[in-house]
Amino acid sequence: MKKHLLLWLSAVMVIALAIFQRQVGEVIVPEKPVSKNISFAVYAANDYSSPVYKDASAKLRITVTKVKGCSRTIVWDKTYDAKQLHDYPSFQHAMSQKVVINNVLDSREKLEVVYTLTYDNKGSVMQMYNGTVVSKGEQTGQLLINI
Repeated sequence: MKKHLLLWLSAVMVIALAIFQRQVGEVIVPEKPVSKNISFAVYAANDYSSPVYKDASAKLRITVTKVKGCSRTIVWDKTYDAKQLHDYPSFQHAMSQKVVINNVLDSREKLEVVYTLTYDNKGSVMQMYNGTVVSKGEQTGQLLINI
């Protein structure tokens, strides 16, 4: 009985020491933060020159959130004013933007990139949501947003 108890206590001690060593290691040699690049391209997916789209518009909001465990922090947020659908460029001439998010701890944090697209046609409103995640090991993310 004492032999089994001694083996069990030894195993618990080894596990506790391994956990403690990892925590101490993070304090002594902290992880270096990285920068992550996110590219956006906004374009019209259809030909909106028809008169039926004359009063139709779309507004766009893009949010980048840093996620660490259960903690969420918005690190970038932009709202594009509403534009008539026929004013959005084609894919070849897409509106593009590149955003750099600094100080990301790659092994513990990820970036969620979410956009909200709000269509309005004579007071009839519809919202669509979509997004992507820039995870561990990825230095770049790309989001193609078709209106």
